[in-house]
Amino acid sequence: MARPLSKLAPDWWDYTTLDKNILRDAAKLSVKDMVALSRPGFKIVIYETLEDFYLAEALEYIEAWRQATADEPVGICGPIGPTEQLPLVARLVNSLDLSLKYAHFWGMDEWVLDGGEVPESHPLSFARCDRHLCFNRIRRDLAMPKQNMHFPRKDVREYVKSWDRVRCAVMQGGQGDIKHWAFNDPPKRQGRYKNHPPTPAEQLKLSTRIVDLHPVTAMQNARTSGGGRLDLVPTQALTVGPAQTWKAEKVSIWHAGCHDNAFGQRLTTLMIGKKIPDAAVPMSLLALHRNVQFNFYRRGIGECSVEMH
Repeated sequence: MARPLSKLAPDWWDYTTLDKNILRDAAKLSVKDMVALSRPGFKIVIYETLEDFYLAEALEYIEAWRQATADEPVGICGPIGPTEQLPLVARLVNSLDLSLKYAHFWGMDEWVLDGGEVPESHPLSFARCDRHLCFNRIRRDLAMPKQNMHFPRKDVREYVKSWDRVRCAVMQGGQGDIKHWAFNDPPKRQGRYKNHPPTPAEQLKLSTRIVDLHPVTAMQNARTSGGGRLDLVPTQALTVGPAQTWKAEKVSIWHAGCHDNAFGQRLTTLMIGKKIPDAAVPMSLLALHRNVQFNFYRRGIGECSVEMH
C-alpha cells in the first residue's frame, strides 16, 4: 500500500508519511510509558529541573575530556541547539583546572551559502557560537589546541579523517521539529525514492556532506535563531553523517521541550524503543545504534492532547 504524501511538504518524506497506527500509539504514551521503553542499548533519563538537566549535559563534556591522554586522545561531538550547556562547560573546565591538551571537539554541522560553509563572521555560524559560548571562555593555560577542534567544511576530507584518529566518547544532540539529529533531515521524495524512502541501511552509509534542508527545519531555525527572518536562513547545511555517528561510543540526545514538541518526543522514543527505524524519521535510525540515551526535562515533555486554545 502506497504511503501518504507529507502534510508538511509533499515533495519530501517526513513523519506525517508514517503508518497511522505508529502515530496513534506515540500520541498515547504517558511519561511512565516512555520510560518503560528503555531497553539494552537505549536508556531514558528524566530530570526534574533545568539546572540539573543542563549541568548533566555539560558534565558529559567533562567526563569525555577527562579520559583524554597523549596516547589516546578523546573527544565529544556537540550540537548548537541546545546551547545552554556550553557556558557551563567552560566554567567547569576552569574550576576543575582541566587541561584540554589532548581533548578533542567536533562541531556537528554548519550552514552553507553559495556552495560552501558560512564564515565564522556570519551571525548564524555554529562554529562562531561554539567559540563564543564555550571555547573563548576557557583559560588560555587550559585551552584546547586549535588543531583539536574539528568543524565541518566544504572539503570534508580532513573532518572525516579525524573521526578515525580520535575516539569519540559521546555525540550529543537535540531533536528538531522534523525529528533529525544534526541536520540529517528526511530525504526528498524524488527519483528512486519517489514512492518509498531510502532503507535504513542506505541511510547509515551516508557520511558528512552538504544536505538540502526540509522546509520545516528552515522555518524552525528562523523561529529559534533568526527572529522569524526566514529569508535569512540558508536552505543547505553541512552535517555530520550517520557514518561518523556510528563511530561514537554513545549518542546522547537532550530534550528540554524547546525544540521538538510533546508528540515528537514521544514518537522518536517509541520508534527507537520498539526498534522501528524509518528514513522519514531520521532520529528513529538510532534504534540501530548500540548505545543511545534520551535525556528529558520532565516539564518539557508536556502532554499530547488535542484542544483549542
